[in-house]
Amino acid sequence: MNWKLHYERWLSFGGLQKDLQEELKALKDNQKLLEDSFYKTLEFGTGGMRGEIGPGTNRMNTYTVRRAAKGLGKLISGKGEAAKEKGVVISYDNRRFSRKFALESAKVLGADGIKVYVFEELRPTPQLSFSVRRLGTAAGIMITASHNPPEYNGFKVYGEDGAQLVGEDSDLLLKYVNEVEDELTIETRDEEELLNNEFLTFIGQEMDEVYEGKLLDVIQNKELVRDYGKNLSVVFTPLHGASKIPVMNSFKKAGFTEIHVVELQSQPDENFSNVTSANPEEHVAFDRAIEEGKKVNADVLIATDPDGDRVGIAAKNRNGEYEVLTGNQAGALMLHYILSSGRKNGNLPDDSIMIQTIVTSPLGKTIAKAHDVKTLDVLTGFKYIAEKIREFEQDNTQSFIFGYEESYGYLVKPFVRDKDAVQAALLAAEVALYYKQQEKSLFDGLENVFETYGYYRETLHSFVFKGKEGVETMKNFIDSFRGQTFSPEGEFQLQLSEDYLTGQVMDHVSGEESPTGLPKSNVLKYVMTDGSWFCLRPSGTEPKLKLYFGVKGKTGEEAEEKLDQLVQPMVKRVKAFQD
Repeated sequence: MNWKLHYERWLSFGGLQKDLQEELKALKDNQKLLEDSFYKTLEFGTGGMRGEIGPGTNRMNTYTVRRAAKGLGKLISGKGEAAKEKGVVISYDNRRFSRKFALESAKVLGADGIKVYVFEELRPTPQLSFSVRRLGTAAGIMITASHNPPEYNGFKVYGEDGAQLVGEDSDLLLKYVNEVEDELTIETRDEEELLNNEFLTFIGQEMDEVYEGKLLDVIQNKELVRDYGKNLSVVFTPLHGASKIPVMNSFKKAGFTEIHVVELQSQPDENFSNVTSANPEEHVAFDRAIEEGKKVNADVLIATDPDGDRVGIAAKNRNGEYEVLTGNQAGALMLHYILSSGRKNGNLPDDSIMIQTIVTSPLGKTIAKAHDVKTLDVLTGFKYIAEKIREFEQDNTQSFIFGYEESYGYLVKPFVRDKDAVQAALLAAEVALYYKQQEKSLFDGLENVFETYGYYRETLHSFVFKGKEGVETMKNFIDSFRGQTFSPEGEFQLQLSEDYLTGQVMDHVSGEESPTGLPKSNVLKYVMTDGSWFCLRPSGTEPKLKLYFGVKGKTGEEAEEKLDQLVQPMVKRVKAFQD
């Protein structure tokens, strides 16, 4: 698209929102930033539409949000009057303009004759997913940029099963959004008119009570938590986000009473004033929680991201210092506990299945296999886990027992169809209590898991490619791998090349080819003969290239050495390409 034409179109539009008009004028001499703001439209990826807030077709603002909502309106209208009557439920987190974007979406949908339910105050993503299912709506919208920096916001769409859109509906939504020719002139209705005509309903406490009641089903051993939950000391921080109330209420109802909230980070704040990073994947997110933990001698620290779908966990290591568990480690502990408890209590279904993504540690598979539980790999993005849960329910073939991804996303009970940090926080506290009753820490429990199943180590390296040129450079780097046979350095020997764009797996030992069995995606994964692996994947929502690495060793030290040998040559290769 000709970015200058679109820039002029916005600049000359008489009804342009005043603050956006002023921002555009301020950018008139910054050609590079103007081009980045208008050279394309925001795209939907694994997590929906997400971008920096500001004027332009490639930014999050009133008009790009209306464009996305209009596309969803076309999708719902195409399904008939019954779908329009079912309507759409909308939630939002603490970010800049989140409530405004939620209401703008409602005004567009209402103009198309579609009923809308909007939360009266911010609520976390998993509660939006739950509410779609509870209210029986045709779709849901979550206004959030998850764990991104404060200058971002986003727009995530959910289908009638409470999961993010996949397949035909996802393709149709993209088609309808792209068919919107002029995002500046989309028809809307006033909030008061929609309320009077019963096309807009505000919801709140009634949905909270039902969701929080279901959360108690996450507890595996209710007697343990009821009788001894008061003995566990927990420090919790919502990192200025939307999950404080449901997490605190679920702790209290379950029996955990010794909960210490990081007060400086407890209130919603669009500027994230007291957080270096609101992403629990980054250990600096725990700085204040660690300070609080030392004051109260907490057993476990728990942090949820702004929209409450990801959770990070920290506990004391053997040196007595708080250390953040990786997403793979936390997931392995939860899975091991669920399966061990299920076997002990005799309530683990024979057809149980665990689902994880292709970049998640193989440790989960090893644990599941030891408990005679099947596993399934899916593409990165929790919507693919949700898609399989729906399929299993429809054909009654498998019982979902747990789903997770390395990026701190977990789902225990499928009354939600996205990763649920509230569920995971509750389960993490129970696991910590289980080990405390044995006079062990979570890290002692993790060491037991490694001793039983093997010493797995993983790491992730992300490389930012900002702007139009950066995105092209990232694409060229991935293509440079696809265009030649990869030869690992050191003692590693390549066994499998998995190309999820072509859908082919090449076995370099046997010479045989086979299909991946998964949808196409621009992802490359390489597996060595000793089980070590690495994967290249561009982020679906950010201008980042992600490199995932994993190894297994006989000891922790051996695993760390192997990991370093695998990582260093690849990191050098990316940096050389960037230069």
